Amino acid sequence: MINIKNLTFGYKKNQQLFRELTLDLKAGSIYGLFGMNGAGKTTLLKHISGMLFPQQGECLIFEKDVKERTPEIMANIYIIPEEFVLPSIKISTFAELHAPFYPRFSYELFEKYLKEFEISNGKNLTKYSYGQKKKFLIAFGLATQTNVLLMDEPTNGLDIPSKSQFRRIMAAAATEDQCIVISTHQVRDLASIIDHVIVLDNGKIIFHKSTFDIGEKLSFGKLREASNQQVLYAEEVLGGKAAIYQNNGQDTAIDLELLFNAIIKDPQVINQAI
Repeated sequence: MINIKNLTFGYKKNQQLFRELTLDLKAGSIYGLFGMNGAGKTTLLKHISGMLFPQQGECLIFEKDVKERTPEIMANIYIIPEEFVLPSIKISTFAELHAPFYPRFSYELFEKYLKEFEISNGKNLTKYSYGQKKKFLIAFGLATQTNVLLMDEPTNGLDIPSKSQFRRIMAAAATEDQCIVISTHQVRDLASIIDHVIVLDNGKIIFHKSTFDIGEKLSFGKLREASNQQVLYAEEVLGGKAAIYQNNGQDTAIDLELLFNAIIKDPQVINQAI
């Protein structure tokens, strides 16, 4: 669905963030886009959404160049930014003004998500807390039912119960004709909902694997001194060491934070193991 080909871009003339970056994303998947602050996650989302244009290369959605920003393309993309300013209007007014730009927008789903997020529909948007505003934007974005849904740090500002609500809603809302990309540096928040892991570091994609392949090839657990398993990465944790092993047939839950740390330290080792 999304094809990024040889994308080159830099905010400064002689300083490139991306150099010939290539990435293919499929419908029916939720991608976790991980990276340290400044790695280029937000910039990549802005290219996919048509908010930034590459200096070279192209970003295609359904084989159409996003930089053309045609109504047909824009109606199929929704981005929830990390930083935003909402107008001084009620939720109902916001929906009346913006929903017509998205042909598949569902008022029924919008009300459902607002209810699940425990957001009342009566107040002015500026009167809500930051976390409530974020949940409102997530609810609206899901209700657009666009083929491409981009989220930049969606769990920032959410308390622990709200993060649980977010994961539950996302798991139920994703459809087979959607490509969802969620960018964050808080990897634990997405462990239960993503099916692909992408790690961006210094403007380069250093890891791109499905959670199925990760779980099939790697095991996660506490390091045992007498173990014969091949340790790929280990780090100190309370009560010992957490480790990533070459899978020996024992299925374990994927520790995304541990995996991310391992990839950042030595991507070649982890990539070769999968």
